[in-house]
Amino acid sequence: MNDAPTLEAMIREFARGVRTLLHGFGLWRTRPGLMLLGLIPAVIAVLLLAAALIPLVIGMPSVSAWLTPFAEGWLEPWRGLLRAAVGFVVVAAALALASVVFSALTLTIGDPFYQRIWHAVEVDLGEAPPADGGSFWTTIGEGMRLVVLGILIAILVLLIGLLPAVGGFLGPVAGVLLTGRLLARELTGRAFDARDLSPADRAALFSGSRARVLGFGVATQLCFLIPGGAVAVMPAAVAGSTVLARDMLARPLGATAPHPTTPPPPTSSETP
Repeated sequence: MNDAPTLEAMIREFARGVRTLLHGFGLWRTRPGLMLLGLIPAVIAVLLLAAALIPLVIGMPSVSAWLTPFAEGWLEPWRGLLRAAVGFVVVAAALALASVVFSALTLTIGDPFYQRIWHAVEVDLGEAPPADGGSFWTTIGEGMRLVVLGILIAILVLLIGLLPAVGGFLGPVAGVLLTGRLLARELTGRAFDARDLSPADRAALFSGSRARVLGFGVATQLCFLIPGGAVAVMPAAVAGSTVLARDMLARPLGATAPHPTTPPPPTSSETP
């Protein structure tokens, strides 16, 4: 019997991943003060990244011209179209990297705040792990790994984007998919660290929930691309990733069939 998930099942799982991010916003209702604290590190990280991205966008015509010296003798509008497409791809790669760096910076700067958000969701869902979600130095190490992987993704997006004809479309799409998957894996790390899961166990959990993880990550990444969205969404993404991790843990290791999703965190009146 073939246990491979069908396309319909994968679409349902992807949609459940998107809804998991929406569940994270439910914590604004029960713990608004805690979620407001989670905005502070996100604002700091956005300001730092804006200082690097704004000059890049302003200087994009010069960057595009530097990357395409062979088009100097081309007639308009072909030279302009080529350089506009190259500039678009460079910006897409920069945004993919910026999303990853933003997450690494925000999680590191706001570790005490996000630790409390994670713990609040764990308590609301019941049977919270006795350990915390990893030390400050663990957060720094994971942040550095996230940045390195983000650089590799940005390079790959840039190379895909330079493919003739299809690159301008495939590059940004690849950036959203790869960065979203990476963000989802990173954000769920706190819940898995608290349970001291081995790399093999984590790989098995992700293998059994690929579509749901991707749905959560893509939804988070698309929100990050909206102006101001990264700041507003980050606390909800931390809360939602905890729900996602609990969903994955409720599924037998290696299972691929869809299982009922973990319900959203209960209201504060339902919490013991």
